[in-house]
Amino acid sequence: MTTISSLHSPIRFAIVGAGAVSDYHHVPAIRLDPRARLTVVCDASDELLTRRRKDWQADHFTTDFRDACTRDDVDAVIIATPNYTHREIAVLAAQSGKHVMCEKPLGLNAEEVRTMYHACRAAGVVHMTAFTYRFAPSMRYMRQLLHQGHLGEPRHFRSQRFLDWPETSWGWRQYKDKAGAGDLFDMTIHRIDFAQDLLGPLEQICGAVARFAPRDQTPDGRVCPPSEVDDWSCLIGEFKNRATGVWEGTTLAKGYGRNGFGHEWAEINGSEGSAVYRLHEPNVLLLGKTGQDLAPVTVPPEFLKPKDSPRDPKQGEPATVFRYDLVWEFVSAIVEGRDAVPSFYDGLRAQIVADAVLRSYEKRTWVTIPDEPR
Repeated sequence: MTTISSLHSPIRFAIVGAGAVSDYHHVPAIRLDPRARLTVVCDASDELLTRRRKDWQADHFTTDFRDACTRDDVDAVIIATPNYTHREIAVLAAQSGKHVMCEKPLGLNAEEVRTMYHACRAAGVVHMTAFTYRFAPSMRYMRQLLHQGHLGEPRHFRSQRFLDWPETSWGWRQYKDKAGAGDLFDMTIHRIDFAQDLLGPLEQICGAVARFAPRDQTPDGRVCPPSEVDDWSCLIGEFKNRATGVWEGTTLAKGYGRNGFGHEWAEINGSEGSAVYRLHEPNVLLLGKTGQDLAPVTVPPEFLKPKDSPRDPKQGEPATVFRYDLVWEFVSAIVEGRDAVPSFYDGLRAQIVADAVLRSYEKRTWVTIPDEPR
């Protein structure tokens, strides 16, 4: 791991992939953190780079990810490109001595992710998976209540992620060779991750995927090849601690707009009580016990953000601003010379389960989740 004494201050970032996710999450977060500076912006689109020159402040703009990942004025790389490009970019960045944060899914399958993870380990760089929802205040509070025993012995985990998206083309995201899978890899994989963070590793699962929308037209009405990936996914799982889990995700739940945030519900039922996280109210947790119906409880101030995070939890849209803590954690791990949480290892564990869902559906059977050595 890179030592603190060898670090440049502030940490100099390259963003590879200048699309909406970077504009929405990563760039505002870098701007908030005095320990970080955006140095290089990379995207394959000249048109998008022209816009970002006006939108973002950076020293260098390029269409060549190799340039971005190997420059002397870059300490860390954030990868927000199509899924099929993640492995090559991450491995190059790691081998060039750069710390790496990557959007999920980390790769098209677990073998790609394993390659990325071991490349970062071999290079001794910090690696982080952009599992944003771990940083939601109510999710952080739920984790604390669970681990301190306030819910008793955990018995059931339950997750719903329902979106009402247009049934037009997803672009590269709807083709297997570019995305790997659809809703399963894009949305459900987040919920697989925080379930395993809360309850430990899954032991076996069965799952299914389905595709209902052809997505054979672009938003402006042009014909395109139809979608090859799922727009609905689900799984049932058994954790090693004997708790059970149920997950369902869809992009076709009509009426679940919620100003673009959709419906998200993550629930734990323990022997002493239940707790529910909801994305549209991330600063409120639902809690209940026998004889006491589920009722909203405001998340205590100490869980609204990590202690030293520079953001003000009173500012901005609650369902948006917690996402900025992702970059704060990445920078903190670099500065402190420690592992980031969640790491590429966490991304690999979630990918193994997501791959198993596809295998389970193909074989119409339960699949055992193998242990993955660190």
